[in-house]
Amino acid sequence: MNNAIDVIMNRISLRKYDERPISKEHADIILECAMRAPTAGNMMLYSIINVEDQNKKEILSKTCDDQPFIADAPLVLIFLADYQRWYDYYVNSDVHSYCKSKGIDFEGPSEANLLLALCDAIIAAQNAVIAGEALGIGSCYIGDIMENYETHKELLNLPKWAFPVGMLCMGYYPEGYTRVKRGRFDKKYIVHTDNYSDLYKENFKETFADIEKRFNAENKYGADNMGQLHYAFKTGADFSKEMARSVKEALKNWSSEKIK
Repeated sequence: MNNAIDVIMNRISLRKYDERPISKEHADIILECAMRAPTAGNMMLYSIINVEDQNKKEILSKTCDDQPFIADAPLVLIFLADYQRWYDYYVNSDVHSYCKSKGIDFEGPSEANLLLALCDAIIAAQNAVIAGEALGIGSCYIGDIMENYETHKELLNLPKWAFPVGMLCMGYYPEGYTRVKRGRFDKKYIVHTDNYSDLYKENFKETFADIEKRFNAENKYGADNMGQLHYAFKTGADFSKEMARSVKEALKNWSSEKIK
C-alpha cells in the first residue's frame, strides 16, 4: 500500500505518550506541513499557538473538560480561526478611506469569514496530524478548546477575531503500544451520489451497529438504548452545554458589523 495511505488508514487518537520530548526537527516538520495545507485564497486564515508553558497545559487540562492527559502531552498545538491579521492589514492599508472614496462600506469580519477561517484552521491541523503520524508521533484532537471562551481568551491573549477551533495533543507512541482502531459508519451511509441520501432511516440498527455495541443496560443515566445513552453523556452533557454557550458568546464578535 502507498505509504501516505497506510499512515492515514492506521491513524488512531492517542492519549498516552512516551515521555520523550518532541525533537525540534520533528516539531518544525509538523508545523511546516501544517502551513502547507490548502487555504482559501492563500490567505492562511489561521494561527497556531504552541503551548510550551507547563502551567498553561495544566490549566487547559482542566478547562477542556477535565482531561489530565493534556498536561502530559509533549506537544500541544492550538489552532485558531484567525481573521485579525487580515483585518489589521486592511486598516494598515487604509482600506477605510478607499471604501469611503468608492462609496462602499468597510465591513468587519462576518460569520462567513469565520466559517472560512474555521475550514482553514482544521485543514492545517489535519496536515499536522498526518505529518506527526508519519514521524511516529500520535495525536488527539481536543474540541473542548471551544469551551470557556472568556478564560481561554485571557489565557492565550486572543484578539477579537481569533477563535480557538481545535487543539492537538501530540507525542511519540509509547514503546510496544497496541493500536486499536475504532469502527466507522459504512460508506453507503456517508458517501452519496449527486444528492443527499437518508438511507440510514431504513435501518438504524445496521447504520449505528458499531456504536450500539457499546450499550450497557446498567448505565448510570437510566437510558434504555444507545441513542438515549449517547445523548446523555455527549450531546446533552454539561460540557456540551458549555461549548454551546461559549461559541455563542464568541460569535458576537462575528456579526457582520460595519466599521464606521
